[in-house]
Amino acid sequence: MAPYEALYGRRCRTPLCWAEAGQKLISMSAMLKGTIEKVKLICERLKAASDRQKSYADLKRKEVEFALEEGDEIWA
Repeated sequence: MAPYEALYGRRCRTPLCWAEAGQKLISMSAMLKGTIEKVKLICERLKAASDRQKSYADLKRKEVEFALEEGDEIWA
């Protein structure tokens, strides 16, 4: 949920949401099409960067095993 939607209880009425909201548009302008394409490109690049950072972080992670026996005290 977008912050605007959480705050006001409805979707933000920006040009990006007009096509998704189901409103009838006579013709979608070139600006709106270009903006939607840019947002898709940004999302793809953010996903690629996130995946790359995750792969680097996963290299340093290791499985941790705890040897607990019955009666051992732990902090929960």
